[in-house]
Amino acid sequence: MNAGICGLGSALPAQVITNEDLMATLDTSDEWIVRRTGIQERRWLSGSETVADLTTTACLQALADAGRSAADVDYVIVSTITADRITPGVAPEVAFRIGAHSAAAYDVAAACAGFIYALDQAAALIESGRAQLVLVCGADAMSRIVDKSDRTTTVIFGDGVGAVLVASGDYQFGLQPFELCSDGSLGDLLYVDNDERLIRMQGQEIYRNAVRCMAEATRTALTRAGMTLDDVDLFVSHQANARIIESTARELGLPDERVAMAISHTANTSSASVPLALAYCEREGLLHAGDRIVLAAFGAGLVWGAGVLTWKEEARVAA
Repeated sequence: MNAGICGLGSALPAQVITNEDLMATLDTSDEWIVRRTGIQERRWLSGSETVADLTTTACLQALADAGRSAADVDYVIVSTITADRITPGVAPEVAFRIGAHSAAAYDVAAACAGFIYALDQAAALIESGRAQLVLVCGADAMSRIVDKSDRTTTVIFGDGVGAVLVASGDYQFGLQPFELCSDGSLGDLLYVDNDERLIRMQGQEIYRNAVRCMAEATRTALTRAGMTLDDVDLFVSHQANARIIESTARELGLPDERVAMAISHTANTSSASVPLALAYCEREGLLHAGDRIVLAAFGAGLVWGAGVLTWKEEARVAA
């Protein structure tokens, strides 16, 4: 048995923050933001909304999408760097809320690459026989850690959650082994420290490294899977900003029609960006069951990775 994705869910906060809203407090303009990032608006938590609220909604959607019961879930893995509390994590609360009372539940922290890391963990749990059904969530509220006086970061980030359900089955292709990498020597390029608790970023260096690393990891992942870029139906990368997505696609030689661009209304939602992009593409008819797709992400650490899978592949024998 191997692992495949069988369900998808997503959730965004109710509050919409437009570029015009940010112009009231920052020295910026709609034209500048769109030209440099491709972002028109983002969602931020407000009032009593929590990351756990959004994650619960996304997980319930993923279960419903797959026609599976929370009682059968073995693990709930939530990738986040903006949990509602320092401890406990988001995952145990979400597992309780959705009714996955027998599930193991824990958070992982790998910044914007966290969803990719968690998805690879889920596949490994299933392939080893230690799990049959795993919920994997990317969940972040970046509005909690942006410096609202810094236009270079405030305009980029948004809040949201995406979740997928990973199941055991006899898949012809399923989730192939991911290429996961790190370089701790470059950690000061993007960080949040314990004192300020605000994002600090060297944007140009992050841009250069993100393009190089995601392209290299994608090529390696494809080679491992015995595929070439010609076999890829859709490239879904971390939605950091439009220029990074476009530059990575150019580096790989992928045409625009095979590249997911879902950043305009959600902005950079850190670990939630890849599953939210999947949700957008499926909703817009750009992603279909049976498509071969590449996922790639890059984040603080530095950490990055890529992996190849067949989207919602039908198992020949379900577990």
